[in-house]
Amino acid sequence: MKFIEGTRVVAESELQTNSITRYHATKFYHDQIKNSGYYDQLKYIVEPSFGEFESPGNLDTSGEHDNTVVLGLQHKYAQTGLLLATDSCVSYCRFCFRKRFVGRASDEIALDFGQIARYIVNHPEISNVLLSGGDPFVLSTAKLDKILDYLLPIPHLASIRFGTKALAFEPKRFEDPALPALFQRVHEAGKAAVIVTHFDHIGEISGDAERNILSLRTQGVQFFNQSVLLAKVNDDPEILAATFAKCHQMGVRPYYLFQARPVKGASHFQVSLRRGLEIAHGINQRLSGIQKTFKYIMSHYTGKIEILDLGADGRVYMRYHQNKVPEKIGRIFSRPHLEGACWLDDLPEG
Repeated sequence: MKFIEGTRVVAESELQTNSITRYHATKFYHDQIKNSGYYDQLKYIVEPSFGEFESPGNLDTSGEHDNTVVLGLQHKYAQTGLLLATDSCVSYCRFCFRKRFVGRASDEIALDFGQIARYIVNHPEISNVLLSGGDPFVLSTAKLDKILDYLLPIPHLASIRFGTKALAFEPKRFEDPALPALFQRVHEAGKAAVIVTHFDHIGEISGDAERNILSLRTQGVQFFNQSVLLAKVNDDPEILAATFAKCHQMGVRPYYLFQARPVKGASHFQVSLRRGLEIAHGINQRLSGIQKTFKYIMSHYTGKIEILDLGADGRVYMRYHQNKVPEKIGRIFSRPHLEGACWLDDLPEG
């Protein structure tokens, strides 16, 4: 198997033991990063490296199994239903936090959309559904339309979100002439159509992606972007500020900058919380007020935690952006800083 550092002979069992997925990237993305001027950084997103053999962690860092209420549907936060529509992606990210099933035969993917719809109907607090996976745009537009058949009649749903990295990996997917009608259905049902893109680096934003985003915006689709802070890839405030400024220019709102998770086979992508805060502050120093709309977030088992600052008192200050317990949302808390800590669980309580 080819790795960034060279070819290595590995047994299938060794790959499974270390949770290492095989290489899979589109020709479009390969050409894009080769020609971007940033290949030495962007290759780590899709090309395997020896670091994956020495990356401890687990395969469910945010408690997805515990929050699954119907096969393929998670309900962790009151207002959001997370629907796992597929176990496939256009290309495979080496840092994937769902590598436990992405690209594999999975028993976590939604099968009975009628059952899912009945659960949502019986939980009127759910105001939006996020179609994720895998990547929902691996599915045909006809298949997505069939999923919407179950969701659009639900009166208390205000928006339908699609989480995707396909705009980086294969933007021509969004030139499908059937897509405008799909988004028009969402609008006619009185709901917002939202695409959450996943651009981690300005070198991933192609002319094709920008053109398709601008076209979809004219059709009323709202865009947000989430990025993951990745060692060797984008752990540089200049790069991320440029990425977020470009997103803003295209009408894509910078939404989350995620702290990389301690995923088995991918924890080598983590940067320390100290360095992450330096980068987040550095990004904000380089953006105008209307561009700095992102939050630096740790998607932890207990909830989405906004990482605020490292105080002069040696404590890391954080705030719950989302939590299963509504009373905890917005609450600021702190823990003693430990040098090299990358995750909440690395910080001592007290």
